Amino acid sequence: MQIVIASHNVHKIREFRAILKPLAGLDVLSLIDFPDYHLPPETGATFEENATQKAVDAAKHLNKWVLADDSGLVVPALQGAPGVVSARYAGPDATDAENRKKLLADMRHLQEPLRQAYFECWIALASPLGIKKVVRGICEGTILDHERGSQGFGYDPIFIKHEYGKTFAEMDESIKNRVSHRRKAFDRILPTLETLLASEAVLLGG
Repeated sequence: MQIVIASHNVHKIREFRAILKPLAGLDVLSLIDFPDYHLPPETGATFEENATQKAVDAAKHLNKWVLADDSGLVVPALQGAPGVVSARYAGPDATDAENRKKLLADMRHLQEPLRQAYFECWIALASPLGIKKVVRGICEGTILDHERGSQGFGYDPIFIKHEYGKTFAEMDESIKNRVSHRRKAFDRILPTLETLLASEAVLLGG
């Protein structure tokens, strides 16, 4: 069974592939494999809306099963910012480093416990016929006042997961993939993927 990860982000694609690896019989593609297709602009007011829009549009145009996610960092003390604009917090073409710099500047006056934050991820699974399932995962932690670590991407160098004492950028990738918001969302959608794979195996066997 083929499934397309609706992303061009190589870091995200690698994380998706690592989590999906145990599913035998799943051929994982990404939008890198479909250079003529482009996702629609993110116009949703929530992560859920954006993930759903991306999954439905890609599945329809590519005529394949699609997994799409929308995720970001939420700081309650900043009224939920960066939120759905996490990837472009410092501007439409902002780099990860520029986004982190803006967030640290916006939080410079905040002390604990107001530096609490969480990553939120919504994953949508769609077929060419429409949406199949949408799930949510979160990962709670704290925002540092400086960067630490060189792994990961996005806000990873300034986010410390509770009880770990390390930023996501300091964690081994395999550990991050076990505890991240994306992993928690995946855990909720894996049973659906397993059912689809089992159904396809029965059809092929017949």
